[in-house]
Amino acid sequence: FGIHALILVATATLNSETAAAQRGKEVIREDAYPPLWDSAPENLLDFPVEGNKIVINAWNYRERLGAYKNLLNSSAKYFTAFGSQNFGNILWGLPLQHGWQFRTGRLADPSSVSSCGYEAGDLLCVSVRSWWACMNYYLAIIPFLGAVEAGLFGELPYEIEILPPEEQGADFCYSVADCRSRIPKLMDKWKAYFEVTASPTTRSSFKLDDALGHMWKAHVASIAYALPKFQDSLKHLSDPEANFGEDWANGVDFIGATYFSTDFQTTNNFQAFLPQRMLVEGDVIPFISDFSAQQNKVLLSLSGLHKTNQLTG
Repeated sequence: FGIHALILVATATLNSETAAAQRGKEVIREDAYPPLWDSAPENLLDFPVEGNKIVINAWNYRERLGAYKNLLNSSAKYFTAFGSQNFGNILWGLPLQHGWQFRTGRLADPSSVSSCGYEAGDLLCVSVRSWWACMNYYLAIIPFLGAVEAGLFGELPYEIEILPPEEQGADFCYSVADCRSRIPKLMDKWKAYFEVTASPTTRSSFKLDDALGHMWKAHVASIAYALPKFQDSLKHLSDPEANFGEDWANGVDFIGATYFSTDFQTTNNFQAFLPQRMLVEGDVIPFISDFSAQQNKVLLSLSGLHKTNQLTG
């Protein structure tokens, strides 16, 4: 079943790539970027500076997106051989995934206790009650702080501090020193990725496969660390959505093992086959009427892959 799932994902990607090629490779749709990409902070000094510290609110969509944007901008020079406009940068998978979560309502408060993340309230609010938002913290802020530690941004005039959420503060870390003391192995993996891509000693022998290997090791480690930590957050989701979340987290292990390239175009092609809304009670895969056949197939494949993984231990 694992091979079947990967073949489906690969087929979906190839079909989309063919369509994209027919439309013309130079045409980049505006909605191919994460929502509000142009307005996200693109320089670290665009964030507020308070008490000799750059302060980033990771519980605001635009600011978390800004952390990603700084990663993309500062690593662009290492990916010039892999396409124009930084589209070959394999870090694109992270902000594009975050953009998909925002666009589909997965960062809003699923418990409906607050208006966080809703148009009627604070649309840009990222809810700490959102399982997706908490999982994503470990694929946004931890890579970002790993890059700071690896020297991707050079010598900074200020320390960087991440603001805590209103609740569950103990579930996260907030600075390089804090994260280094609490999750050293995870920080090591992200730091290693940025050292492979950005270190002067490795730059001359930079290979995309090496970078993908380090990136996926760190990516999978982030999910493995965060998954048990936020198990309780799944209770706020419908059963179909909670199951999909766990299926997706499991599936990333298999996608990562293929060294799937998370550049701009490939990630966009792949994400076209992810659900465009949250799953609700009554959604039964692969028979969700407002999802495409390919979306239903990918959901079914991820579910089967997870069940097989559980049955085989």
